[in-house]
This record gives sequence, C-alpha cells and structure tokens, in this order.
Amino acid sequence: MEKISVLLADDHIVVRQGLRALLIAEEDIDIVGEADNGRQAVQLAKKLLPDVVVMDIAMPVLNGLEATRQITRAIPSTKVLVLSSYSDDEYVQQLTEAGAAGYLVKQTAATDLLKAIREAQKGNAYFSPSIAKRLRDQCRVAFVTGQPARRRTDYLTTREAEVLQLIAEGRANKQIAAELSISIKTVEKHRQQVMNKLGIHDVAGLTRHAIAKGIIETNAGLTM
Repeated sequence: MEKISVLLADDHIVVRQGLRALLIAEEDIDIVGEADNGRQAVQLAKKLLPDVVVMDIAMPVLNGLEATRQITRAIPSTKVLVLSSYSDDEYVQQLTEAGAAGYLVKQTAATDLLKAIREAQKGNAYFSPSIAKRLRDQCRVAFVTGQPARRRTDYLTTREAEVLQLIAEGRANKQIAAELSISIKTVEKHRQQVMNKLGIHDVAGLTRHAIAKGIIETNAGLTM
C-alpha cells in the first residue's frame, strides 16, 4: 500500500508532537518532515514533494497563508490543509483563493483531520463542518440573490505580505532585505504599498493589524 506523505508545519512543538502521534498510528500515512515556520515549510515542500501539507496560519518569518500560496503555485500536486485556531470567513476565503484544499479549526475532531488528509490526497476539498455550513449558506444566498460572493481587491501581494509580517516581527529594512534577498529600496517600496493599501502609516499600527489578523502572534511583535 502506497502511503500518503505528509509534511507538518506548525511553530508550536507540542502541537506538532500531537499531530505526529495521531498520524503515525495510521497505516496509510507517512510523516516525511516537520517545519516550524512558513519559509521552512515552503523549502521542505519543494524538497520532499509531499502529498499533503498540514499548515498552521500564524507562524514566524512567513505565515501560513503566504506559505500556502507559494506551495500551491510551485507544487500543484501537493495539497495544503489549513489547521488553525482562526475560522472567520476572511481567512477561509483567502486560503481557498490561495489554493488550500481544506480548512479545519484546531478544535476539530481527530477523525475529521484524518478524513481531510485522505480526501485532499484524492484531490477533494474538505472543511470543518461549521465552516462547510457557512460556505454552503453563502453560496445559497449568492444563488438566491443573483449576486456573486464578494471578492476583496485590497489583498496584499505575496511579497507585500512577507514584508508586512517581517515589519510586524520587528525587523529593520536592512534585515528584511537580507531575509528576502531584495534591495533596501525595494523593501521601502513594498512597505509604502502595504501602508497605502491598509491605510496604516506607522509600525505600531501595522503590528496591531498583523496580530489582529493572526499573521503573527502577540509574543512575536510588540507587547500589547
């Protein structure tokens, strides 16, 4: 029997250990790697080519949303399942648009995660029951009213989102330039575009925005 290869991406080692303990008990699942930040998740996905990546959203260096975008773009055969504490509609929409094959809240039952992994490997989508119900309701409303679901146009580009996260983590322009292998002038340009799109023009405000959106956790940026 060919096993489903899985990469775990979560910056909390206790969470990864729990997921590992759950998954290794399954005969058809093989954990091929673990990542503790989004950048590492992208690198390992490109190297290991797993069938499925189980991805957290709030991770340092590169968050799960941007990591998902990069993985699905670079390796279409790899399916990304988002496992997160955050379940609001904006996250679900952004992750779905980024190519995620499914979205589960961390409080979900273990059987849901196992089913999601198996469904994702088959090429099917899977969402936690509560999220699936909201998506169905939204589609029903859109059908009845004849209005397509609204799409936001102010989303940050992948690079802008990377710069926002690093700013919120307290990195200076020079450090951001080194991390992303771009020039300081380019960092400054992205920084200004982020501020313009969000209507936020100071670092403290950007940090609060990043924390509120789950891009970083409270202990990663300013003390709130």
